[in-house]
Amino acid sequence: MNKTLALSTLSGLLLAGGHAAKAEDAPFTWEGSIEIGVDSTIDSTDPTAELTDVYLTVEGAFEAALGGGVSAFGGLTLESMTGAADDRAFEDIGLYVSELGLRFSFADTTISAGKISPTFAKAWDEAPGFYGTSLAEDYELAEMLGAMVETPLGQSAGTLSFAAFYADTTILSDSVFEERGQNNTIFGGAGNTGELNNFAIQWDQSFGDTGVWIGARFLSKGTGDASDETGVVAGVSHDFGNGFAMLGEVAHFDGFGGSPDDATYAMLGGSYAMGDWTFSATGTMIENSATGRDHMFAVGLDRSFANDIELNLGIARFDVLGDNATAIGAAIVIPLGG
Repeated sequence: MNKTLALSTLSGLLLAGGHAAKAEDAPFTWEGSIEIGVDSTIDSTDPTAELTDVYLTVEGAFEAALGGGVSAFGGLTLESMTGAADDRAFEDIGLYVSELGLRFSFADTTISAGKISPTFAKAWDEAPGFYGTSLAEDYELAEMLGAMVETPLGQSAGTLSFAAFYADTTILSDSVFEERGQNNTIFGGAGNTGELNNFAIQWDQSFGDTGVWIGARFLSKGTGDASDETGVVAGVSHDFGNGFAMLGEVAHFDGFGGSPDDATYAMLGGSYAMGDWTFSATGTMIENSATGRDHMFAVGLDRSFANDIELNLGIARFDVLGDNATAIGAAIVIPLGG
């Protein structure tokens, strides 16, 4: 789902493992968002990258109780199926199933099976600001077939999640309206194996206003790949209670994406809330053994209105694969729920 200049800071917000309300809390729950925005690269050392993308993203997720601690969950996403190659407005938009499956609850332990988003890292979803999740989205895990277990480890010992999966190769990997094509194992890519030989594990714990997480993943090499991928991640967040909050994360990958290359990502972001306004700044650095160092620095300004509607503004400076670019963006985000 990664785009070099991040079309949305809220992508994946509702689709991370189907973390909607538990089925026993209500017979049917749903939530979603509508985002209308513009992402414009106003200056770049590559003139062909100077373009404006006016976009629409609609996301929705549901969970329905079936009885006996069993529930059905699912998610839909409507968005552009390709990265912008030229100026465009509301083009290449397709609809696809992001999640679909059954969830089994045993006391505080849940098992989710079907099309899932395995838990790994947080910066790709929670980094602050319009452009905050840029670059970190490279290592998001989404649209996988398999199963995930989430269980508490005891009194104040945190939560452990474990998943076994592979990239979706069913008809659900395609989209309607603008077709992106059905995935196939012959396309290769780490984790695109058609077998449950890919794994992710993560431990999350909160200490008051501080959260920490440590995770690891193993993605088997796909057709034509040079290597399996092994990744580790560690992060921390903290709310200082005076309007200031921060989030930092470091992730390292051997054989990133099935390539022979190693990659390290480091992200640090902070925000300051003052009434209905939130100011943010985020920096991300990538060290790749083949392509060298990339980095991004962004600042953002968010405004909250009635009914939790938000206006997001951002400006970012990218240095990626030798190209320098400046981007500005704005979006209106309208939450949905019922």
